[in-house]
Formats: sequence, structure tokens, C-alpha cells
Amino acid sequence: MAKDMKALIQRVSQAKVTVDNEDVGRIGPGLCILLGVVKGDGEREAEILARKCCELRIFEDDAGKMNLSVLDTEGQILVVSQFTLAANCKKGRRPSFDDAASPKVANALYERFCNLCRERGVGVETGSFAAHMDVHLVNDGPVTIMLDTREIGP
Repeated sequence: MAKDMKALIQRVSQAKVTVDNEDVGRIGPGLCILLGVVKGDGEREAEILARKCCELRIFEDDAGKMNLSVLDTEGQILVVSQFTLAANCKKGRRPSFDDAASPKVANALYERFCNLCRERGVGVETGSFAAHMDVHLVNDGPVTIMLDTREIGP
């Protein structure tokens, strides 16, 4: 199976998620992470991706170099489940989402990813799994990076 958990990471000065016009998650400076879980993903993929997201040095140091992680800056993370990251657009004009993990598996790994980030000492806020959400953010930089577990070393 695929094993290709994905995270679209955006460095933000602030971000929030609303459901039915109510804030369900809000952060200040840190990362907004859209997380996609595909068929075949498991605990190992969640661990690899959580470690990489928390340790990725994409915040500027005093010299203006991207040299600090969200851990170093004591930033926060807003994690939003995003099954559409599993889209396959190879054929036709409508994306196929056949590679997306089932909602039960995806929610369990989404929760595990969030808990792994918390265990590393990062404050984590979340959206509402499987809800229609409005994501509001101010991308700082802009800095946007796509990660998937196939491209990350152990």
C-alpha cells in the first residue's frame, strides 16, 4: 500500500479554524498544517511526519536565516485534517480520492499526529475532523512547504 502521509505546512503569524461561524482552533505565530492520511499509513508515518514538522527549521533567527523550528520559537501548530491532499488527478478532470484512508483510520492517525506534536512540547490546536471548516491564516513570508513520508528519511 501507498504509505504517503502528507503535510502541507504554512508558516503563519496567526491562524484559526471556524465551523458554523464558531472558532474551534486558533493560534498565534507558528505553523498551520493541513494533514492528509492515505491508505496504508500507520503509526510510523505519523511519528516520522510529526518529528519532521516540529523540527523543521523554517523560522528566522536573529541573522534572518531560516534556522529555527517551531519548538525553538515556542510557536504553536494548528492541524487541519485534509483528505483532499490524497487526490489523484492523473485521469480526467475530477480528482479521485480512492487513495485517502477511511475516515476511521484517518481520524485515529490525525489524533495520533496531534498528540505526538504535543508530546514534543508544542501547543496544538485542531479543526473538527470531517466537518466543513473555514481556515483563516496569515502566511508569514510566505513560507509553504509540502512534506510526505516517502521523501523523509528515518
